[in-house]
Parts: sequence; structure tokens; C-alpha cells
Amino acid sequence: MSQPDHITALDLHYPSREELPDDVKKYFDVCDEKLGMIPNVLKAYSQNLAQLEVFSRFYNELMFGDSNLTTLEREMIAVAVSSQNHCFYCIAAHGAAVRNYSGDPALGELIAINYRAADLSQRHRAMLDFAVKMTVSPDCIEESDRQALRDAGFSDRDIWDIANVAGFYNMTNRVAGAVDMQPNPEYHSQAR
Repeated sequence: MSQPDHITALDLHYPSREELPDDVKKYFDVCDEKLGMIPNVLKAYSQNLAQLEVFSRFYNELMFGDSNLTTLEREMIAVAVSSQNHCFYCIAAHGAAVRNYSGDPALGELIAINYRAADLSQRHRAMLDFAVKMTVSPDCIEESDRQALRDAGFSDRDIWDIANVAGFYNMTNRVAGAVDMQPNPEYHSQAR
């Protein structure tokens, strides 16, 4: 699969490697080493270095910071939310992460197409039910929705983390959709 002609549909200046500050070069080097690429979302944000810094810090804290949620669970939330929002970028990127963390080559697609058809634990089903309801009808979240998470074994801190991960992807999905952000082609073949 070839690299798309554009990262986004906008005519923005994405700095060359030489134009980037040393700390951003180091961050991109780490991404390239761990992922085999620099994700297009980071390239897109590089046109505004202050936004890149805040986005990257928040993303890394939500997805890899201290939490009782596993990295796989956080990625599952990202895919379920992105599926509801029809976000091609995030379905491709986080679907690959779900495949990678789960070792299951079909799980990312199952969650993207219809997580209810996947063979999920009660814990994961409750988590995704909450994230999807928060995406589709956030004004309808009630105490019974939070209690369903508690009944599935989540603490109130875990509920906070679920809500923050789901909220983050609702924001990023909307930005990615608005600017036609394209996923890196590498995502489509990862963990297959």
C-alpha cells in the first residue's frame, strides 16, 4: 500500500525533520523505533508545536499512564468510539493496536464493525457499552450506567479513566474527520 498523497485535506506546513526542535526529533525517533513509522496524527500536529506537545502528553498519559485499565482495554475503547464516529484514521490505527495487544487478528475489526458480536467478557462489554453510550448520547448517561460498570468490577477511578479515554477519542475523531486525516498505510498490515 502506498503512502497517501496527503496527511490531511488542509494546506498546512508540516515541518521537515531539520525544522523540528531537538525534543520533537527525539520523540519522533522513539515513535519510528517502536512503531516503524511516525503516525500521521503526530505529523499533522507538528504544524503547531504547542498543540503537538499538549496532544502528545495527554494521549500518552491516557493510553499508557497509571490506570487499572489495561492498554488493550484503552485501545478497545478507542476502536468502539471511533467506530461510532466513523473515524477511518482511528479505526485503522487503534484496530492495529487491538490486534497487537490482544494477539487476536480479528478482534479489532469485530469491535469496529459491531463490538456486540465479539466474544467479550462481561467487564469488556460493560466498558464498551458505556463508551458507546457516552459517544452516541452522552446526555443520557445516568447513575445506572455507572453502576453497571461497578457491577462489572470497575472502581470509580476506573470509570473516570473510561470516560476520559472515550472523551478523548470523541474529540480526536471529530478533528480527524473534519480535516480528512489519513492513517499511515502500515497500520493496515500490522499484527496480522
